Amino acid sequence: MTSALPFLPFSKPTIDEATITAVGEVLRSGWITSGPKVQAFEAQLSDYFGGRPVRTFNSGTCTMEIALRIAGIGPGDEVITTSISWVATANVILEVGATPVFADIDPLTRNIDLDKVEAAITPRTRAIIPVYLSGLPVDMDRLYAIASKHKLRVVEDAAQAFGSSWKGKRIGSFGDFVSFSFQANKNLTTGEGGCLVLNNLEEAKLAEKYRLQGVSRSGVDGIDVDVLGGKFNMTDITAAIGLGQMAHIDQVTAHRRALARHYFEQFGSDFEASTGAQLPVADMENSNWHLFQIILPDQGPGTRATFMQQMAEQHIGTGYHYAPIHLFTMYRALGFSEGMFPVSEKIGRLTVTLPMFYAMTLADVERTVATIKAILTK
Repeated sequence: MTSALPFLPFSKPTIDEATITAVGEVLRSGWITSGPKVQAFEAQLSDYFGGRPVRTFNSGTCTMEIALRIAGIGPGDEVITTSISWVATANVILEVGATPVFADIDPLTRNIDLDKVEAAITPRTRAIIPVYLSGLPVDMDRLYAIASKHKLRVVEDAAQAFGSSWKGKRIGSFGDFVSFSFQANKNLTTGEGGCLVLNNLEEAKLAEKYRLQGVSRSGVDGIDVDVLGGKFNMTDITAAIGLGQMAHIDQVTAHRRALARHYFEQFGSDFEASTGAQLPVADMENSNWHLFQIILPDQGPGTRATFMQQMAEQHIGTGYHYAPIHLFTMYRALGFSEGMFPVSEKIGRLTVTLPMFYAMTLADVERTVATIKAILTK
């Protein structure tokens, strides 16, 4: 029976009226491409990350590609990453001509297994791209110890981790390259967009070239091009949204953690034992709770599709993040196949993303959990 209650999406951006007004002002100003708003947004982001250089872009995908290019990674090099991510994480490795090497994931955190990372390192390995799934960082101390030991660069795919932290330090305020996405469902959104946190001004200048066709400006002498760049710049329209979002990011993170805490309270201590499902790690210190995901009990083919349909009939939206990259047709053609990364394959088949966004209420959490329990205990 279909619910009469209103539809609850799994994600929904919150844009306040002040931000909408600010976007209108940019449109009326006549300066709608990269300009003063982009500069102001980058300055705020730099302050947020402890003064590190930050450059904004039109997506969180090109930020990783540009980081790899700045690091000098290309043909003949290997980059280790996880198969449980949006496909962009691996695609950028191919874009620079390098070879993606997947490592399986930890069954509890669902992040890349650092033991498997170390085992996958070869003389050709040049970098690691860890992904902070749902906003939960990997063990940053161990990650950078491995990178230091093997002289590897790290490009942190922190697309989902804006507002996350590690031992009291914000993700992005330390480390090597750190990439964030501002896509529509992220904790801080600009509609589309992203930023890259860099190590020094030299890297920042190079990032500026890569995001605008490799152009370097030289005053009265005109321009020159000395690297192969693209068209990746952020606009002032987008940056105005980002500035409006920055004003609320701490409240957003706090509210998401409150929602996550309520999810655990509502599921209760016996949920996993009584249903066979698996809850995420209950991290309320480091994770920004970009996503709240459960792993369904395995009931054979169609398990997830059936569950998601039953949730939809109760007007509750769900999603899944992510299908294993190594099983996509393009990656199978590179030699990957079933059975290579069993934990990734199982979680990729059974994970479901539940509603989690700033405008959600505790009552929405209660409705979601009650519906899940009713479905799984039939």
